[in-house]
Amino acid sequence: MEILKLQNLPLLCASSSHRRSSPATISCLRSYLLGCSCINVSTNQREYLRLPRRSNLRIWKSSVNCMASASVTREKEDRNEKENLVSGDAIRRRFLDFFASQGHKILPSSSLVPDDPTVFLTIAGMLQFKPIFLGKEPRKVACATTSQKCMRTNDIENVGRTARHHTFFEMLGNFSFGDYFKKEAILWAWELTTKEFGLPPEKLWISVFQDDDEAFSIWRNEVGVPEERIKRMGEEDNFWNSGVTGPCGPCSEMYYDFHPERGSSDADLGDDSRFIEFYNLVFMQYNKKEDGSLEPLKQKNIDTGMGLERMAQILQNVPNNYETDLIFPIIEKAAHMASISYSKADDTTKTNLKVIGDHMRAVVYLISDGVMPSNIGRGYVVRRLIRRVVRTGRLIGIRGDGLGSPDGAFTPVLAETVIALSTEIDPDVSLRKTAIVEELKREELRFVQTLERGEKLLDQFLVDALTQEKPCLSGKDAFLLYDTYGFPVEITAEIASERGVTVNMKEFEVEMNNQRKQSQAAHNVVKLSVGNEMEIAEGIPDTEFLGYDSLSVRAVVKGILVNGNPVKHVSEGTEVEVLLDRTPFYAESGGQIGDNGLLYSLGDGNEKSKTVVEINDVQKSLGNIFVHKGMLKEGSLEVGKEIDASVDAKLRLRAKVHHTATHLLQSALKAVTGPETSQAGSLVSFDRLRFDFNFHRPLTDDEITEIEALVNCWISEAADLDTKVMVLADAKKAGAIAMFGEKYGEQVKAENVNARVESVLEELRATRNEVSSLKSKIAVLRASNVASKGLVVGQNNIRVVVENMDDTDTDALRSAAEFLTESLQDPVAIVLGSIPDEGKVSLVASFSPEVVKMGIQAGKFIGNIAKLCGGGGGGKPNFAQAGGRKPENLSMALERAKEELLTALSSDAVRSN
Repeated sequence: MEILKLQNLPLLCASSSHRRSSPATISCLRSYLLGCSCINVSTNQREYLRLPRRSNLRIWKSSVNCMASASVTREKEDRNEKENLVSGDAIRRRFLDFFASQGHKILPSSSLVPDDPTVFLTIAGMLQFKPIFLGKEPRKVACATTSQKCMRTNDIENVGRTARHHTFFEMLGNFSFGDYFKKEAILWAWELTTKEFGLPPEKLWISVFQDDDEAFSIWRNEVGVPEERIKRMGEEDNFWNSGVTGPCGPCSEMYYDFHPERGSSDADLGDDSRFIEFYNLVFMQYNKKEDGSLEPLKQKNIDTGMGLERMAQILQNVPNNYETDLIFPIIEKAAHMASISYSKADDTTKTNLKVIGDHMRAVVYLISDGVMPSNIGRGYVVRRLIRRVVRTGRLIGIRGDGLGSPDGAFTPVLAETVIALSTEIDPDVSLRKTAIVEELKREELRFVQTLERGEKLLDQFLVDALTQEKPCLSGKDAFLLYDTYGFPVEITAEIASERGVTVNMKEFEVEMNNQRKQSQAAHNVVKLSVGNEMEIAEGIPDTEFLGYDSLSVRAVVKGILVNGNPVKHVSEGTEVEVLLDRTPFYAESGGQIGDNGLLYSLGDGNEKSKTVVEINDVQKSLGNIFVHKGMLKEGSLEVGKEIDASVDAKLRLRAKVHHTATHLLQSALKAVTGPETSQAGSLVSFDRLRFDFNFHRPLTDDEITEIEALVNCWISEAADLDTKVMVLADAKKAGAIAMFGEKYGEQVKAENVNARVESVLEELRATRNEVSSLKSKIAVLRASNVASKGLVVGQNNIRVVVENMDDTDTDALRSAAEFLTESLQDPVAIVLGSIPDEGKVSLVASFSPEVVKMGIQAGKFIGNIAKLCGGGGGGKPNFAQAGGRKPENLSMALERAKEELLTALSSDAVRSN
């Protein structure tokens, strides 16, 4: 007889031929035995269990093995589910869904190429909402949430060297446009962080602006953060400015503490080894005037940002952002191609691998958004990043394509890994895979040739340096090799050392610092106001453009600027900028320059009342305001005056000719060189046109001749031009091509678009209001029927109504709950649920004052119920809404809600209504 020891209980086994069992098997064995009729045996003061005889042993083993297998499977499923909840994609989705359940509209990420001439690249989540924050565009929704692709290159030298510096990153944000403000933003941030993402409250620290007593009080008194973990900080850290003037306000930041054991005494939130700032809440409540004074904004806004990569680092419990599942697969691929192990690599090699992982994400998304490598502007950013990847890859040992071909390129291989990770970030990336891969291949192979030329130049520099008494390579030469030819200074120094030459590193750092300053000055500011445009544009509506239908209209002067300052009246000989309520003048956009012409008034025939303004340029300012620039040639001009606005018809015709020729040229280029040719810019003027395009090589003489012949042939056919208004998707199906950098709405190639769109929108608004009203009435009628199904509980005769309202939409569900609360006498507790759309759950809780006094709060209650439907939510103690993603669980969730309400509210028997 063999004895198996099970935890503290040995077992008598009927067979002596057994193997040592796994912990899972032992656990299941013990559970199994509790249900068996085994005999307890006591020998020498010890307890034993006698197992079944050999005849039953096989069945017994089979049962134990099945149970062990099931246990292991459950362990794996639990582990996988936990990992899935903290994946980068899951964090993004959970963030957006959380705020959607709080009434926010989920909006898509805008392009990395901003529709804003003051900003180089999209560097923040709030950028697409800039016109709304300025009050120059009406809000389309009261509050929104996004996951925005962002690019910053000002700290490029820190990429890979710190735990969380990146060029490309995602910013999760929630925004309020005059809807909720400070209290709601703070409470939701805390709920999201501690409840949805489950971060331990004791590991969270808060910073507030030093004078923001309101935010401090909310964090301490309403959220419950201990005072010692709330830090007041100065304007440099916790006050957000859009520029010298314009919207601004205090901000509050949330920090995660990796080492709470160090205590709160003398804690420094700037200590990167201990803290990471992951969520920033900006309270946009003031307008900064030119004298520096602050005045309250009429519309207070909320602008927040949570770094996705930072939250992933926290939740995935990894030492830095690079080792999250957002970036690490790219790093692993690069390490494999270099035949090295990341885990066993030294710090320098790990840094190089991080640079590759970061930069590959950046170039893939930039190229996908239409930015092609070049020597100017955004194209230079792409080229510089690709070259850093190539030289870094060669430095760690990647040769050729990294797969065995010495003449191939390796960046396309890495790009495929990036594209595979892009599905939930930007689905369009995978659609542009071929173009991205081909562009990277061309750029890498071209740069490899540049590197070889750089090696020759370095050799010449070293020969010259060896003629000196103390051979030294200048820092300027080292920087030239670095910046132009892509030579890492470490490689330059290593090669120079082998030849007995030193490198002037101090001079090299001076050159690097100069470049950093230029980069920071150019790329790290989002300007929400330019000069005093906010004051100028106050009260001035968007200009109605009528220039497609008429070249001359009657208009009213709404504003006059002289040297950028608003005036009421100007006299002859003054350069002016005139703002009109309507205009036939085309404002510069899409590469086409603004119209020329006249603003004039003949008055009553008296020469003194005559006005003539010669217009030589028209630009768009904030929102859609047309600024007519010119010289007041005769008479005077004042705000409110009615004038005639007339476009120079001959110049407009020339511009139209060149605009059409631009389209013909692009079509001919694609016909001759292939569809991968893309526009990179254009100029449509009165006397000429210029067309910029990206192609991997210069055009041959024969290709130029063929293109010219095609364009001339099409012109000679004198085909009629037909303007049609159609949905953007239909326009693309019909062969329309969206030019680089141009932004299109749903309706394109439109004539008299303002009036038409406004008319359609007015009809749509009226229809939506009517539909919404009808839905609410229907929901109220249904609610009046379910009121009789309620229960009366407790000594206070509390009415409880918990009901499934089928497909009722969220707004109508809210109306139904409000109706029931008002129609049934206090005390009353209402919980309603519905499935408004496929895959969505909507929940509402409404508690009367007497119920709230009993300690039951609607926000907390409905939030817990919503979790059963795969969602969350919250709100006020008396009224709250929530949502979820698992409609199949709604019935179960409502049943739980009823049980919990009855338990909480009952003090005597429940009786039916």
